Amino acid sequence: MEFFDKPIQVEDIPIGDIPGKLPLMPLRNAIIYPRQIIPLSVGREKSIALVEKAMEGNKIISVVAQHDGNVDDPDESQIYKVGTAALVLKILKFPDQTQHIVVQGLYRIKLKNIISSEPYMTAEVKPVKERSSESVDIKAMVVNLKGMYQDTVELAPYLAPEQGLQVSSTEDPGRLADIIASSLNIPINEKQEVLEIFSLKKRLERVSMLLTKENQVLELGSKIQSKIMGEINKNQREFFLREQLKAIQKELGDEDDGTLEIKELAEKVQSSKMPEEVKEVAHKEINRLSKMQPSSAEYTVSRTYLDWMVEMPWGIRTKDKLDIDRGKKILDEDHYGLEKVKKRILEYLAVQKLRKTKKGPILCFVGPPGVGKTSLGRSIARALGRKFIRISLGGVHDEAEIRGHRRTYVGALPGRIIQGIKKSSSMNPVFMLDEIDKLGSDFRGDPSSALLEVLDPEQNHSFADHYLDVPFDLSQVMFIMTANLSDPIPPALRDRMEVIEIPGYTAQQKQQIAERFLAPKQIKEHGLSDKNIVISGTAILQIISSYTREAGVRNLEREIATVCRGVAKRVVDKSIKKANITKRNIFKYLGPEKYFYDAKERTMKTGVSTGLAWTPVGGDILFIEATQMPGKGQLTLTGKLGDVMKESANAALSYVRANASRLNIQNIKFDKIDVHIHVPSGAIPKDGPSAGVAILSALISLFTGIKVRNDIAMTGEITLRGLVLPVGGIKEKVLAANRADIMNVILPEKNRNDLEDIPPVIIRKMNFTFVSEIDDAVKTALHNPPANFLKNKKNK
Repeated sequence: MEFFDKPIQVEDIPIGDIPGKLPLMPLRNAIIYPRQIIPLSVGREKSIALVEKAMEGNKIISVVAQHDGNVDDPDESQIYKVGTAALVLKILKFPDQTQHIVVQGLYRIKLKNIISSEPYMTAEVKPVKERSSESVDIKAMVVNLKGMYQDTVELAPYLAPEQGLQVSSTEDPGRLADIIASSLNIPINEKQEVLEIFSLKKRLERVSMLLTKENQVLELGSKIQSKIMGEINKNQREFFLREQLKAIQKELGDEDDGTLEIKELAEKVQSSKMPEEVKEVAHKEINRLSKMQPSSAEYTVSRTYLDWMVEMPWGIRTKDKLDIDRGKKILDEDHYGLEKVKKRILEYLAVQKLRKTKKGPILCFVGPPGVGKTSLGRSIARALGRKFIRISLGGVHDEAEIRGHRRTYVGALPGRIIQGIKKSSSMNPVFMLDEIDKLGSDFRGDPSSALLEVLDPEQNHSFADHYLDVPFDLSQVMFIMTANLSDPIPPALRDRMEVIEIPGYTAQQKQQIAERFLAPKQIKEHGLSDKNIVISGTAILQIISSYTREAGVRNLEREIATVCRGVAKRVVDKSIKKANITKRNIFKYLGPEKYFYDAKERTMKTGVSTGLAWTPVGGDILFIEATQMPGKGQLTLTGKLGDVMKESANAALSYVRANASRLNIQNIKFDKIDVHIHVPSGAIPKDGPSAGVAILSALISLFTGIKVRNDIAMTGEITLRGLVLPVGGIKEKVLAANRADIMNVILPEKNRNDLEDIPPVIIRKMNFTFVSEIDDAVKTALHNPPANFLKNKKNK
């Protein structure tokens, strides 16, 4: 693409000789400026016909760029409105039916309209004459452009030095702008923009801006290239210097730091108690490391891997302390109660003493929050003389958290199991996996599936972490899981554990825990002593009954801490020297009572009964309220009840209707009334079949007008045939009734054996009625059951 003074001088063809109608050739991705000579490849049929016709006449055609070079047959809307009148200088034909022509631009032209499109496009055009100017501004811009273009030639690899000479020798301003615009590596639309500027000054300004932008891009690219080359040269220089240093050290008999590190790693591997197959992998990795440059990224990855390998406690175990009396003493020191768990640990110590087995048990403590599951694991480790490691699995969604990442990933690390083993520096620690019921899963994998291998005694002797990629023996680890609920734990995982239920504490047990552990701990943490504060047993019981409502003791500890803070403030203020905390003055530190047990008052009316419920945080009492109104026989259930509880309500209503005559309510027309059953605390979800007896008692009370006893609570599932079936959570429910000062409880007959788990002191204080049929439950629950109901019962 060149500008020549030959072979044709544009001035030799006056602008008046340019016809008003010219054949129009659309150009793909090309712009022709006046005086520019350029070769074109002609392949479209219309363009070939146009060239042949032009060669028969004056050889003048119009060339205009297309908006989109991919369009094969553009129409008027797909070409620009400004182009160039050009003279065909030469034509070359090739065997493949294509032609090459050489054309020279003459003048800028404006397209008025397209006259015809067959056999080629013909357009009505208006040539635009270039107007010369000798103003100072134009001369200054010409000088500036020439200087800037010389800089561009030096920076741009696509410009030849000859092009810089051509620009330097060009004096015509318009021609100069066209030469520079045509030579720059800029988009077609920007070149077209220059072609469409008829004002000489504006054209020079536009080209100056394009040239400045191009120079900035080229300078930035040059800086980047220089920086890259500098880095390459620096790396090469360092490489040669390191090689020379190695040669010098070899001659002197010295070893560099890298060689010493590799020797140390090899010695650590050899002296460790790794299995032979693991040693083989480690030595292979050391050989790879010795061939790497210390400055390479791969060297760091390999070195980190070897550090993990040699720092793992291969073959290192702590010796178990198998003294049963000592173990029992430690467990009793740290925790009050929890006899079932302590019994299981002492049994393990006895078996270890007899058999010397190395396999550790896999236990799962399930119970409400605050009963001491996590701290119990620490006590077990102390009793066994083992290291203790705890990780929380709550909210873990990524399988790699358990099994680790493969070393191909940037920043890869072993999983939390291997990290915990390394931290313990022992192959047989007590390893607690906390909150296992709160594991999640998503697109990154299922952590519970990864735990299947960890917690399977038949597989975990060769656990394979993705990062280490060698088997590691976990069979000697004592794994202890904790959970609030066992249901969310996947069945396959639950099957691998020995589940031990840890129920809530009684008020007496909480009192003992507070007096032995919580109060002394909080007094010490708040800088107090026995000289400053004494908390009586009655005060602790008052906190338990009136300021907390929980199965565990966390809130109890918080309330004791509140009392200690209040006393500490008064001691510092010198308003007191010693505080005696009693039931009477506890409110000064804790404020008004937070919880009231008003069960007896709330069940003084007909249609109300007291049920018992199990919750994740222990047992609780449940009020069942029933009412009736004129309607169409519909049953409304409210209180955020689950499907199973709704079905129990329907079954209770069906039983009442089926036994209407026995209940002396045969005159009630059930199709003319609506029944509404509500369970208060409507924001709390409730479900399960155990409220069946309580719902039935509330309905019978509603229809007969006989009140349910306000000193009795009940639980049990009912059937349409009048049976009472067993339910779960008996201990928690009985403790809830005891906390609410309800000493009479109706339980299913088949739950009689569950009383063994309840402390004897509670059993001695309470009265239990065991029923196997609904009739027996109604007889006990209502003040004066209907006479016919009792009579028919006797005749059965």
